Amino acid sequence: MENTIQEEWKFKINPWVTMVPVMLSIFMFALDETISNVALPYMAGTFSISHNESTWIITSYLVASGVVIPTVDFFSRLIGRKQYFMLSIVIFTIASIMCGLANSMSMMLISRIIQGIGGGGIMPIAQAVIFEIFPKEKLPQAMAVFGLGVIMAPILGPSVGGWITENWSWPFIYFINIPFGILCLYLTQNYLEEPPYSRKQENVKMDFSGFFFLAVWLLTLQVVLDKGNDADWFGAPWICKLFTVSVISFIAFVYIQKKKAKSGTGLINLSILKNHNFLIGTAGQIVLMAVLMSSAAILPSMLQSLLGYTSFLSGLSMLPRGLGCFVASILSGILVVRIGIKPTATIGLITLAIGGLLFGEINTHIALANIALPNFVFGAGMVLSMVPLSNISCATLPNEAQTNASGVQNLFKNVGAAIGTSIATTMISRFSQAHQMMMTKSLTDTNPVFAERIHAMSSAFMTQFDPMTAIHMAQGQVYGLLRQQAALWGYVETFRYYAVAVILILPFIYFLNDTSSKKKNA
Repeated sequence: MENTIQEEWKFKINPWVTMVPVMLSIFMFALDETISNVALPYMAGTFSISHNESTWIITSYLVASGVVIPTVDFFSRLIGRKQYFMLSIVIFTIASIMCGLANSMSMMLISRIIQGIGGGGIMPIAQAVIFEIFPKEKLPQAMAVFGLGVIMAPILGPSVGGWITENWSWPFIYFINIPFGILCLYLTQNYLEEPPYSRKQENVKMDFSGFFFLAVWLLTLQVVLDKGNDADWFGAPWICKLFTVSVISFIAFVYIQKKKAKSGTGLINLSILKNHNFLIGTAGQIVLMAVLMSSAAILPSMLQSLLGYTSFLSGLSMLPRGLGCFVASILSGILVVRIGIKPTATIGLITLAIGGLLFGEINTHIALANIALPNFVFGAGMVLSMVPLSNISCATLPNEAQTNASGVQNLFKNVGAAIGTSIATTMISRFSQAHQMMMTKSLTDTNPVFAERIHAMSSAFMTQFDPMTAIHMAQGQVYGLLRQQAALWGYVETFRYYAVAVILILPFIYFLNDTSSKKKNA
């Protein structure tokens, strides 16, 4: 009888109308993942903390949302999916006000944790709703719009945050959520329908043990990834202990979820990973999310540390990537219909790899305009690859499984983003050290180029200083240039490895079952 109701249910409201509050909520949540990045130095000054301590403003949000994401299906069954979605928007908006009013680091962390708790329920529900409300033939266009919001919002975060911080002050990067949150709540109440299978269910029990191990796993993993590079990774005993706790907690969480899967009392149903398309599509998206979030973090950092850009200019450099996303979202909807999902994803991955290689050619003498082309190509490739993979990964799942599938997928994507950012930071550090050691070997008096440069620079300094001081200053300036070039090589090689990671995904695309092409042939 229940299956009959699910099959007979039809959405009455135009899906594109329903898409408005859904996309608005997605954009708010995804924007706040990165909008704080360029404002961290200002917040550190306000709260009288170090830069390393200020990174917990970002980490606390990611961990809190990461813990909540897998529980979305449970809370949807407990109070009803629409009610939980609206509750998430309310919590997110109130927490945004708290963030803007925070006058201490402890208050900011509490506010960001609450904001993450509210935001964690938004993305999985929004993704599930989009898969349900659109017929299969219109899903490619809908997923292109969805992908635009998911990918463009984190890209625009640094530019929006930089502009607001420099022209107003950092609290307004959170206050801007207030009008959008209120509007989103109103539109959701009036234009989001609730099918029978997403309504409140009876006798839903909380999986406290699963929730506990999930929280411990993600919290300890995030600390390891955030502080591992500074602590020399597994060279530090406390990192080893914390990582052991994280692994044990992860194993315990998976065991509990598998054990409770039959009774349906677990937080998530991991049996969804048995679906061929879902498993491969999710794995591909994990890699892409790692590339997206880590590149969005390290590029503004590179421009500020090596080229002396302001927070606003470093954020502004990301706008061409947003333009590439916008153009690609239009192309994606057309290409998926015309040539199919797998060819479109292939074009996207190749484009993304080319973007990584273009970034691998940058130098310290480039202007802001020279970042535009690689960024545009990178953004276009990200949408053209991510959107088809999102589409095909859930296309073969029934509607009643979409909320759970979205929660599982977004959980692993969040973990992938955290791991990818940590790996990128470590690679930059290690590659910079390696290149610095190699280049230092050339700084000897037997090297005529080095000797000539020291002589020329010291001669210029001798007009104001004594010979010994002039030589010492010349050597210091050359060493400073060497360190700058070594750091640049660290970034360059990391961008090139992005291209390698993306190309490695390509063969797996052709193991996916493209249901859309089968329908065309039929």
